[in-house]
Amino acid sequence: MRAIILLHRWLGVAFCLLFAMWFATGIIMHFVPFPALTEADRFAGLAPIDLAGIKHGPVEAVDLSAISGVARVRLIERSDGPLYLVSGRSVVKALRATDLADGAVRSTQLALAIATDYGRRRHLETSRAEVAAVAAYDQWTVPNRFDLHRPLYRIALNDNPGTELYVSSTTGEVVLDTTRHERAWNYVGSVAHWIYPTVLRSHPAAWSGLVWWLSLLALIGAAAGAVIGTLRIGGVRSRVVSPYRGLQAWHHWLGLGCMLFVLTWMLSGWLSMDDGLMFSTGKPAEAEAAAIAGVPIRDALPPDEIARLSAPIKEVEWFTFGGRVYRRERFGADLQRLFSADVQTRTSIPDQAHLSADEIDAATSHLARNCHRAVTVSPSDDYAIASVMPNAPVFRAVCGDIWFDIDGASGLLLEKLDASRRAYRWLFSGLHTLDFPILTARETLRTCLIVILCGCGLAFSLTGVVIAWRRLLVCFRPQKRQ
Repeated sequence: MRAIILLHRWLGVAFCLLFAMWFATGIIMHFVPFPALTEADRFAGLAPIDLAGIKHGPVEAVDLSAISGVARVRLIERSDGPLYLVSGRSVVKALRATDLADGAVRSTQLALAIATDYGRRRHLETSRAEVAAVAAYDQWTVPNRFDLHRPLYRIALNDNPGTELYVSSTTGEVVLDTTRHERAWNYVGSVAHWIYPTVLRSHPAAWSGLVWWLSLLALIGAAAGAVIGTLRIGGVRSRVVSPYRGLQAWHHWLGLGCMLFVLTWMLSGWLSMDDGLMFSTGKPAEAEAAAIAGVPIRDALPPDEIARLSAPIKEVEWFTFGGRVYRRERFGADLQRLFSADVQTRTSIPDQAHLSADEIDAATSHLARNCHRAVTVSPSDDYAIASVMPNAPVFRAVCGDIWFDIDGASGLLLEKLDASRRAYRWLFSGLHTLDFPILTARETLRTCLIVILCGCGLAFSLTGVVIAWRRLLVCFRPQKRQ
């Protein structure tokens, strides 16, 4: 018991401020999440494609890209003309549709023009826009999803909300927007909570290892406190009493009252850094993505695709799915048409808004033999994942113990859910963000519970901070000589 007391005492001294910070920032994060560009905002900034300016087809773009395993080809309009974006598993290359020249952004003038045009289409004030920085990393672009786009041009619009746009040097797309309000609150929210300073997060292995160990040691300290607090409960004349007095009694009672929440919250926070160590990641294997496509896109693309397009279109994407080639024409954030043709016979299928269950079944038959008929995933499903297009259907194919969630709008294999991943969903999302169906259906109640529980955790942690400070004063106070 003595060893557990010492463990809790000194881990408490070391981590009490961190505990207080985690609970306080957890409240802030619920109201102001980390900055991200929504699909609606991304699409609002796109211009209609100038079809007359396209002199080469997607087949030529794929050939010239020299990317092995091309998965998809997109066509968009940029301020300097139409552009192909050829994507492989972990690489993307931009080629101008006018002459198939390299479409990467290599000048601040072009980046500024792209951001200015984008801002105007979103009705943002752009008259004082300027290039603020060109960097591989800054505080808002440290996540891995920006790796394909580094370095990024940061364009300050100098408008009233303090809007800043980030332009990819690889594709020339605007990939992020932030406002002064988001940045300010995130410094005291997500950045602090995730221990996310740029200098550390730009080294993913170092950041992941540090946060993993800090979370684990904090969890051990909390668990030791739970053991001590439970064993120290006493009883006098049918009353439950604490052996402590003053602030230590407050710490004891608050700890007992928050014990279940603190332990599960710390456990789930630690598990957020798992990244495949104990649980599967949910990411489909490259072979599975290839199997569901069914045929290389280079072998499937018809040579006359551009002639089939008709204005106005804001984005075109070609992809293969279930042995067919699809052309996805997008007119709005939630408005599109799909055209497909059999690779061998070139028999056209009438245009539709999304993939059908029959098409999903045909594609998943290449993944496994025992797949049940695909069903549409309800937004209220316990394991629901959103489509890349707002309000588009997501289909689930259950193949034995493994579930495959497939986007009905784009044919993307969104997630692979095995038993391990389904368990992780509850151990992380359920315990850490109270993402339980009974609460997500009552968002106000869920918000109140998050604020109350984190507030109680903060109060409990602050008593620990004072106790730790007093302990350190005793330890370092000069001893009087006899």
